[in-house]
Amino acid sequence: MELRYLSAFLAVAEELHFGRAARRLRMAQPPLSQQIRRLEKELGVQLFERNTRSVRLTSAGESFLQPVRTVLDDLDTAVRAARAAGQGAYGRVRIGFAGASSHETLPLLTRAVRAAHPGIELVMTGQTYADVALARVADGSLDLGFVRLPVTAPGVSCRVIDEEELVCALPLDHPLAGRAGIPLDALAGEPFVAFPANTGSTVRDAMTEACEAAGFSPRVVQEAPDSYTILALVAAGVGVTLTVTSVQHIQLSGLVYRPLAGPPIRRQPALAWRTDNPSAALRAVLDVAERALPTPGR
Repeated sequence: MELRYLSAFLAVAEELHFGRAARRLRMAQPPLSQQIRRLEKELGVQLFERNTRSVRLTSAGESFLQPVRTVLDDLDTAVRAARAAGQGAYGRVRIGFAGASSHETLPLLTRAVRAAHPGIELVMTGQTYADVALARVADGSLDLGFVRLPVTAPGVSCRVIDEEELVCALPLDHPLAGRAGIPLDALAGEPFVAFPANTGSTVRDAMTEACEAAGFSPRVVQEAPDSYTILALVAAGVGVTLTVTSVQHIQLSGLVYRPLAGPPIRRQPALAWRTDNPSAALRAVLDVAERALPTPGR
């Protein structure tokens, strides 16, 4: 059964007038009448009762009408979905992010993607430290990761989306809390709170590198899995920490942030993805990210 016969039937059934139905289908009336007769012959039933003054559906036509509408609606949906999928408007994108440090950038991206491509499902995985996110992008278990430079994994592309600096977080009553800038060597011997070692936290790595460059290794007395808990422990007086400016939205009683003295120690958050990832949905998300999270200075 040809789909054009179904379209012809629907137009006549809804218009109940062969002339109007033909104009709606942008065709002449005689070919339309021929299509209806062929459809009736194929079905073996009469679909319309027609005379020189009126057209109306038979009981068979009434029964045929809703299934035909469903078939044509489903076909239209399938066509639009296929075309949209080819443009990246449908699909699933798996994203890994670290949490507090993505407080501003992640919502900007997700809101922009949902506005531009509501057919794309974003599957979010939190507490994915930057190095872990990079490894999971490289092995294909994530499509997109919030990471920090440098990105050295082969086959992975990245784009910088922000710039941040290391800062010191201290208890409000700490002797150094009144300083405008904290010299790193003044923290030698202080108890530190930090992300767990060897879990892929680039903030922990940056803290260790900065302290070692100042001549000491940080004495970590407490570890915690996320910035919120780390800063709560600092506010409670357990120790100090080095963190990044992107978490300074976390404001707790008893907690202060202070810049480090000397040249800024900068970090560059980035988005990372496998260069050979064939997902059209990922490409659509990356296109949106170019607008929502532009590279600083570009």
